[in-house]
Amino acid sequence: MDVAYDPYDPRVNHDPYPVYAWLRREAPLYHNPEHDFWALSRHADVAAALGDSALLSSDHGPVLDPAAWGPQARTYLSFVAMDPPDHTRMRAIVSRAFTPRRVAALEPMIRTIARGYIEEGLERGTFDFARDFAAKLPLDVISELVGVPPSDRADVRDKSDALVGYDPQGRMADKGLRSILSLGDYYASIVADRRAAPRSEPRDDLVSALIADGGLSPEEIVAFLFLLIGAGSETTTHLLCAAWYWAWRNPGQRAAAFGGAITEWVEESLRYDTPAHGIARRLTTPAEWHGVRVPADAKVWILIGSANRDESVFPDPDVYDLGRDTARSISFGVGRHYCLGGPLARLEARVALEELTKAVSPAYEIDQDGIRRISHGNVRGMVRLPTTVAPA
Repeated sequence: MDVAYDPYDPRVNHDPYPVYAWLRREAPLYHNPEHDFWALSRHADVAAALGDSALLSSDHGPVLDPAAWGPQARTYLSFVAMDPPDHTRMRAIVSRAFTPRRVAALEPMIRTIARGYIEEGLERGTFDFARDFAAKLPLDVISELVGVPPSDRADVRDKSDALVGYDPQGRMADKGLRSILSLGDYYASIVADRRAAPRSEPRDDLVSALIADGGLSPEEIVAFLFLLIGAGSETTTHLLCAAWYWAWRNPGQRAAAFGGAITEWVEESLRYDTPAHGIARRLTTPAEWHGVRVPADAKVWILIGSANRDESVFPDPDVYDLGRDTARSISFGVGRHYCLGGPLARLEARVALEELTKAVSPAYEIDQDGIRRISHGNVRGMVRLPTTVAPA
């Protein structure tokens, strides 16, 4: 392998799967000396690491420097970097409000939003599937769930665009960071508004439900809303783009998808081109993998995207096949950090793809030269996906 593994290397970011295959075969425990991190790439190692809540800490370093960005910075971006008991407490409280019933009740609204954006795309004929459909839909759903007024949703989308505004080294520009903190301040104003509302005028949104529970501080509620954007919106965007792109690249599978294999389309896309394909952790105690002792406090990069292409679990893993068994894919994680938004992501993707197959001809075309991918080692996805469509 002529390129040392670096998740921010543009060559790796563009197509990491040959590198992952090399890692699984030649270096299942890989040490990157330049950035001083270790990487696990095999399915068994990734699943075990994600499920071991004592060995690996989610708090692998400061997200932002409070001295530079203010005391709210760490709080706003902290939920996924928490360990027990704080994480356990917050997750239990959020789970009481973010219920399967509340998620399922969103389906009619998701269909309405999806149909509106599909109609706009069909009217234009040529549009950007990523920007004009896949990015807007999940953010609008979350805004509806949270209780963001329709008049504010375009501004929320603009601010959240900073979440994908990384440079080739995976660093977020100052402008993007300030935009995200501004979004945190906006969400804080939503929380303050709901807390000030009279008890005689309850609202049926997630923020109101979390406030009524009483277990979270306003800052903790805002932290959870950030999680919804990063883990619940951005990844759904990339899932939809992956499904749309790989079905186009594989006409036989596209025929199966447009023939009704929607659930299989979602699950194989999650496995084949996993949106959250890497997770950083910090080793709490020394550990040994593959005969090598790794010291405490070492940074460990857990490659979910590689695990989902492990040939020991998925035969012919580099083949996009809607007919395969995806039961062992780990796209939403394992253990205490199993994605709370997984059911919502699956619902949004299923509904969106159902509506697309009803309205759009399967003979759509993608301008491959116009595709642009996000340049961030933790997330794999597209921010530009130009598409030509016609009515079904």
